[in-house]
Amino acid sequence: MSAAKRILILYTGGTIGMQMSADGLAPASGFEARLRAQQALEEDGDQLPEWRFRELLPLIDSANMTQGHWLAMRAAILAGLDEDDCDSVLVLHGTDTLAYSAAALSFLLLGLPQPVLLTGSMQPAGVDGGDAWPNLFGALRMLQLGQRPGVQVFFDGRLLHGARVGKLRSDAFDAFTVLPRQRHGQRAEQLPATLDHRQPHHAVRLAVQPLYPGLGAEQLRALLDSGVAALLLECYGSGTGPSDNAELLAVLSDAHARGVVLAAISQCPQGHVEFGVYAAGSRLQQTGLVSGGGMTREAALAKLFALLGAGLCQAEVEHWFALDLCGELLD
Repeated sequence: MSAAKRILILYTGGTIGMQMSADGLAPASGFEARLRAQQALEEDGDQLPEWRFRELLPLIDSANMTQGHWLAMRAAILAGLDEDDCDSVLVLHGTDTLAYSAAALSFLLLGLPQPVLLTGSMQPAGVDGGDAWPNLFGALRMLQLGQRPGVQVFFDGRLLHGARVGKLRSDAFDAFTVLPRQRHGQRAEQLPATLDHRQPHHAVRLAVQPLYPGLGAEQLRALLDSGVAALLLECYGSGTGPSDNAELLAVLSDAHARGVVLAAISQCPQGHVEFGVYAAGSRLQQTGLVSGGGMTREAALAKLFALLGAGLCQAEVEHWFALDLCGELLD
């Protein structure tokens, strides 16, 4: 946890650098100059670590985030660390999908020895009393103090685990928090070489489906027949579902038999999956579902993306999905 001496700042867009356009606030270039001008006004500006600035073009509103952007962020981070000789990374990101990207980078950068922080803001830089400059310079100061390897989010004065964070509010500066979900499971003793941050990844087709009263087998079949490699099923409570619907259970079993990865998390904000508590959960598990424990939707989706995107087969994905890789399952 040595203090940062040269930081890579990767600007992806988002509210923090937006400026007014004819259609409303939109991502804008030129943020590096604004940042340097503001640093000169900061009380400790001349004491902050040196930094290098990169833009991930095209800049986007994070509502437009895709897996391709996650892969581009990973590539830009690795290139910046190598080419600019940086020892820490700060990613400037929009808030709508910041938790998804933090989780994705947590799994795409497994084994990276340098710390990575993500931050953004609820209001654009330059707004009086806004949170943009406090978040950005607060993140730089955190890196200056020295941070452990891995991905974290810095927001509203707090450091938050990248694979546990979630956005709870859309209209307040303290928009993000670590969700209080029960954490249990087994930690992976050693990561396979295929999951190392240097290994290539590719995009995969994923789906998320919450269970709800009235979900029909034909609806679930249409989703699973659309070519998805994995389905993240958001179950009730501790991992229950409509166990008396034989047709729906058969749809899940058939999909699993042909190689689709089936994973389960709880819909409850403070929930976790424990299939054996209820018979309804046990019957659901028998279709091939693997438990996501107390993982958030963001973490579980990102983990499936990283495992399948690394080229792992169904059995390998299920094995590693159930183990803690970077703190997503265990404190």
